[in-house]
Amino acid sequence: MNQKYFEDLQLGDQDQTAGRTITEADIVNFAGLSGDFNPIHMDQVFAEKTFFKKRIAHGILVFSIASGLFTQCEMNTFMKKSVIALMEIKWKFLKPVFIGDTIHLEVEIIEKKKTSKPDRGIVLVKRTVLNQDGDAVQEGDVIMMIKRKPE
Repeated sequence: MNQKYFEDLQLGDQDQTAGRTITEADIVNFAGLSGDFNPIHMDQVFAEKTFFKKRIAHGILVFSIASGLFTQCEMNTFMKKSVIALMEIKWKFLKPVFIGDTIHLEVEIIEKKKTSKPDRGIVLVKRTVLNQDGDAVQEGDVIMMIKRKPE
């Protein structure tokens, strides 16, 4: 795998990940890890009485899975060696994700800026999480500091 640098990324570059189905085990494991046992995630009887009519995945769980999907996409070949830091996340939760939904991530480079330091740049990546029906369920911008090519 070739390392990609700030200069190798172009405005408008896009990619799409493979799909990932959200499972009962994902929700149970995430609840145990996070301590978030909200009944909308854990209790089917409770969930049936809500607006959603069934259990929903934790929003942060879906965000976390989308983050993992990003590390697997082709555009992200630079991630392994070139990301210096994750700097900022602006995120929206648009629609619920249910057990059995399959999500994937679409990404696009929408902004690049050089910094005052010649060894790094800033990249803003638009990320959209879509379900199996093509509905956007989450979206946001992620700002990362990326290595520039050595002089």
